[in-house]
Amino acid sequence: MDRNTRTLVTRLLLAGGVVGLCAPASAEFIKDSKASLELRNFYFNRDYRQDNAAQSKQEEWAQGFLLRYESGFTEGLVGVGFDAIGLVGVKLDSSPDRAGSGLLKRHSDASKGSQDEYGELGLTAKLRASKSVLKLGTLQPKVPTLLANDSRLLPQTFKGGQLNSLELEGLTLDAGRLTQVNQRDSSDYQDMAITTTGVKNIRTRHVTSDRFDFAGLNYKWNSNLNTGYSYGHLDNLYSQHLVNLTYVLPVTQGQSLKSDLRFARSTDDGGSNVDNRALGAMFTYNLGGHALGLGYQQMSGDTGYAYVNGSDAFLVNFVQIGDFASKDEKSWQARYDYNFAAIGIPGLTFMTRYISGSDIDLGNNRPEGKEWERDTDIGYVVQGGPLKNVGVKWRNATVRSSNFGSDLDENRLIVSYTLPIW
Repeated sequence: MDRNTRTLVTRLLLAGGVVGLCAPASAEFIKDSKASLELRNFYFNRDYRQDNAAQSKQEEWAQGFLLRYESGFTEGLVGVGFDAIGLVGVKLDSSPDRAGSGLLKRHSDASKGSQDEYGELGLTAKLRASKSVLKLGTLQPKVPTLLANDSRLLPQTFKGGQLNSLELEGLTLDAGRLTQVNQRDSSDYQDMAITTTGVKNIRTRHVTSDRFDFAGLNYKWNSNLNTGYSYGHLDNLYSQHLVNLTYVLPVTQGQSLKSDLRFARSTDDGGSNVDNRALGAMFTYNLGGHALGLGYQQMSGDTGYAYVNGSDAFLVNFVQIGDFASKDEKSWQARYDYNFAAIGIPGLTFMTRYISGSDIDLGNNRPEGKEWERDTDIGYVVQGGPLKNVGVKWRNATVRSSNFGSDLDENRLIVSYTLPIW
């Protein structure tokens, strides 16, 4: 923990102590507080299948501990509170030739593989006035222009400030500024960059940026219709405008058709060549425990889709491995879900999908690229008894490309349990 973090910890702990001494005037602060400990056991195996792969396999096993605390707010016109998150990852099995899965922090000398453990302490001060909340400190934003990643042992976190406002019925406003990111396999904060996955043809004069500004409005017209507009700006690298619409059409009892439409326009901000239009549509028909989805996604412009390195992308074809967002790429998806609660087995779920991408501009007069991915998830959450709420999930993926990228087979096995402390 660096000196600045220690100073912040000390100040917030002192503030918490003062609030605790004032409990009669701060009943909501105590009553609305909650804490939990999540245990996350994660096995990851990725086999690279192409010839002359730089690494034949990534295979690691680790145990994660995620302690979360959220206070209530003090009483008064402006309520004060704070949140805290403690993250620890412990190596159970790895080796230098199998490291790099994203589960564990690596040594600065890559030949030594992954470290035995790593961790992070995050603290967030918060203020509430009416139906608006301002948070300052450690954040895990979930807005269309930046979705913090939580697909490995520990989540990606950011430093900054975020305002969430619900002052008008049906309208949600989010705005904020992020200054640094701590990746999911790191304990160090750093400046932000643009993701480099796929063949995006993105070139930058500034490698990193220390400012990501965002703002967004989402309006719920009724129980079936939502529309939204979001803006994101990674300073000196790119600006992005994004609109989306979600509509659920009831068909008959137990049946519905969901439409999810998205469009994003990304342009450079003086330090890159970002120029992208991303169109996506996903239609899902629900029938009892069944859900059948069909999706289409198209990239156009001089580059692929730009988003902050390490984060998730708000794209209909952003899936387990790929984002299908390379330059000029067109992709479609077929997906099937089943919830076994429909036949009397609550807690058991199944998903499978297939995504195919084509027309990728590889440059240098090379033939257009093609790729496909197949994913399968099976999950079960124990519904009762001494193991109640223990979750087990197996995630399988296969990726193949015609003339670029990596061919791989991947399996993830995740066992998790969240213990409420109070």
